[in-house]
Amino acid sequence: MISKRLLFTFLTVPVIAIILYCAVNPVTGEKELMLYSEEDEIQLGIQTDKQIQATYGIYDDPQLTEYISELGHELAAKTHRPELDYHFRILDTPVVNAFAVPGGYIYFTRGILAYFNNEAEMAGVLAHELGHVAARHSMSQYSKATLAQLGLGLGTILSEDFREIAGLAQFGVSLLFLKFSRDDERQSDALGVEYSVKAGYDAREMATFFNTLQRLHSGGNGNTLPEWASTHPNPADRSESILADYQEWQEKVSGPAEKINREIYLNHINNLAFGNDPKQGYVKENAFYHPELRFVFPIPANWQVNNLPSQVQMIPKEQDATILMMLAEGNSLDEAADKFIADTKADVKQIDAIRVHSLEGRRILSIVGTGEDALNLMSHFIAKDNRIYALHGVAKPESYAAYVDEFRRVLNNFRDLDDQSKINVQVDRLVLRTVSSASSLQQVLQAWGIPQNDRESTAILNGMDLSEQVKRGQKIKVINRNFP
Repeated sequence: MISKRLLFTFLTVPVIAIILYCAVNPVTGEKELMLYSEEDEIQLGIQTDKQIQATYGIYDDPQLTEYISELGHELAAKTHRPELDYHFRILDTPVVNAFAVPGGYIYFTRGILAYFNNEAEMAGVLAHELGHVAARHSMSQYSKATLAQLGLGLGTILSEDFREIAGLAQFGVSLLFLKFSRDDERQSDALGVEYSVKAGYDAREMATFFNTLQRLHSGGNGNTLPEWASTHPNPADRSESILADYQEWQEKVSGPAEKINREIYLNHINNLAFGNDPKQGYVKENAFYHPELRFVFPIPANWQVNNLPSQVQMIPKEQDATILMMLAEGNSLDEAADKFIADTKADVKQIDAIRVHSLEGRRILSIVGTGEDALNLMSHFIAKDNRIYALHGVAKPESYAAYVDEFRRVLNNFRDLDDQSKINVQVDRLVLRTVSSASSLQQVLQAWGIPQNDRESTAILNGMDLSEQVKRGQKIKVINRNFP
C-alpha cells in the first residue's frame, strides 16, 4: 500500500533531506513541513475511507445522507480547496463525533446528528471539518508523527502481531487517533465561520453547539471511534472567538448570513436511531447476543467489550489478553483454518475437529510471532448458517495460563440464539413532539411522562435548560425507548 511505502521512505531518509519536504499551505499561503503530496493525500483518503466504512459501518438512511451531502458540497465550494472530490458519510455509531480524513472525506456519526438542533449548527461543524481538510491539518500531524517516529497504535494492547490479528493495524484509521492541536482547532473554527457565513448561515449557532458538546463531557474509549473531546481539544475562549469571527465576516460578505433552518433540520432527523443498536449485537447479563445472526456467547465478568461491525473485542482490566470474535474468511472450516495459519504464520501446536454445542468446528492451539512479540492463541472456527465464525483467545506466553480457563469457557459456549425475547429487540429512536401550550421545558417533559432522571439529558439533547420557556407549537426532541 502507498502508506507503507511512504512511511518506510520517511523513516529512512536523512533528517536534513526531510526538512526540504515543504509545501505551501492552501489556507495561509505560507510554506510548512509536509512529507505528503496532494496525490498521496488523496490516495490515503481513499484507503482510509474503505477502512472506516468496514470498521464502523454506514448508517442506512439515503434521504438524510443526500441532505448532508448536498449541504456539504455547497459549503465545500466556499473553501480554499474547492477542486477536491468531497465525500460525506454518516457512520452507524452512537458516539458523538464528526471528523475529516485526508483527501476530502467528511464523516458525521448518527450520535452527533442527534445533538444538532438546526441546520446552521450542523453547517458550522461541517464547515469546521472542511477547514481541517483545507488547511491539511491531518497530513501535517502525520508528517510530524512520522518525523518523530511516534507509535501510531490505537491504544490497544500487546504487540504489532496482536493488532494484525485484531484487524486494527491500519495506517489510515490511525489518523483518527491523532489529536489536533488547539491552534489547529482555532484555525478550523475560524474557517468554519468563514465558509458557513459565505454560504449564508448564522455561524453564531456553531458556538451554541460547542456549548452543547461541553455539557456532554464526552471522552474517548479504547479501540472504539473516539468522542469529539478526544480528537478536538477545546481552544480557550472558543465561543467569544467564533462570535467575533462571525461579526467580521458578516461585514465582508454581500448578503446577510442569517439562515438557521431549525424545522428543516429537525424533520430530517425525526426517527433517527439513538444509542446502541441491539440488532448489531448487545451485552446483557454477561453474555453477548446478536439477534440478526442468531448467536450468543458468554462475556467474562468485568471485561471491557468493544462491539465493532467487523468484530467483537473483549479486554480485561489488566489489558494483557483479549478475546476476539469475527467472521472468518473461507467457504469451509478447513479453508478458514488454513487461511488463518497462512496469514498469521502461526506455529500450530495442536489442531482438532470439535463440536461446540450442536455446531461443527475446528480448534487450533498456536503461537504467533517470535521472541518478545510471541503470542499464545486458542482459536475456534465454528460453522453456523453458511458462515464461519472465528473466536480467538490471545495472551502473551507468561499470561496465557492465567486466562486459559476463561478462553475455554467463552469459546466452548458459542451457540445458537433461539430466545425470542433476546431476538425481538429494537433500537431507541429520536422522535419529535409538539408543545401544546407555553411553559418551561421541565413542565413540558413532566406532562409528557419523561422520567425525572431523563429530563436533564433531554434538555441537553435540545440545547436547552430545563428552566427555559418553550412556545406553543415548538418541536422538542425526545427519545422513544424501545430497548431496556
